[in-house]
Amino acid sequence: MSRLPKLSGKEIVKILVEKFGFEVARQKGSHVVLRKFKNGEKIVTIVPMHREIKTGTLLGILKLARITKEEFMKNLK
Repeated sequence: MSRLPKLSGKEIVKILVEKFGFEVARQKGSHVVLRKFKNGEKIVTIVPMHREIKTGTLLGILKLARITKEEFMKNLK
């Protein structure tokens, strides 16, 4: 199993918006709230806009977004 790369909050937001259909709902301080509607259900995740996001934090973001690690890795490039 490959390791998750070190990404910034800005890069993660860009990937979630472009590849997974999320939209930026709002930003409060250094945290961006992303949302999307799937089958009438709202899915929300929060991304801190830090220079480098730790692996555990990224896994938490993906869990809230209901995206597997493998799906995310496949859509990186």
